[in-house]
Amino acid sequence: MSNYKFKTTNIRGKQYVEVNERIKFFRQEDQYKGWGIHTDINMLDGEQVLCKCTIVNAEEIIVAQGHAHEVKSSSNINKTSHVENCETSAVGRALAMLAIGIDTSIASANEVEEAIAKQAADEPKAKAKAKKATAKSDEPLENIMDKAVGYIKSQTDKRKAFDAITKKYGDQLSEKQVAGLQKFVR
Repeated sequence: MSNYKFKTTNIRGKQYVEVNERIKFFRQEDQYKGWGIHTDINMLDGEQVLCKCTIVNAEEIIVAQGHAHEVKSSSNINKTSHVENCETSAVGRALAMLAIGIDTSIASANEVEEAIAKQAADEPKAKAKAKKATAKSDEPLENIMDKAVGYIKSQTDKRKAFDAITKKYGDQLSEKQVAGLQKFVR
């Protein structure tokens, strides 16, 4: 076993190995001599890309695979480099599946940083959606549930009534409440 010391990046108190470190290790270790890294773009349209990376041994036998998905509009970097980011992530995940640089996590520093950036970008959208849901009805949730049950019971097409209720109030109802309403649909 190698004594290679991976450089890590501290993200929120946890150490993550960057993809370039995984690649350097793979390329310099004798146990991986003659092995290959192959990437394929499985889907590419104007907005998103899906990439698969396959690691093969010297006999071209598949020993690990990793997949990644990137959306062009998800970050400033992805606006110009979503294909490259996707390929890098797929390579990092495939090397992780080969157990390279996974002492603390399969996710690479690159992946975690991108996920945090995406969450931060999505946060204002989530708050706006929650505000919109709250604004939909100032009526107490208990009253909505009572009315929903009564409405579903009174309708001949209970599925259609249930769908109408969940469309109108679904983002205000918990999973348990939706499941409770679903009991009236038979």
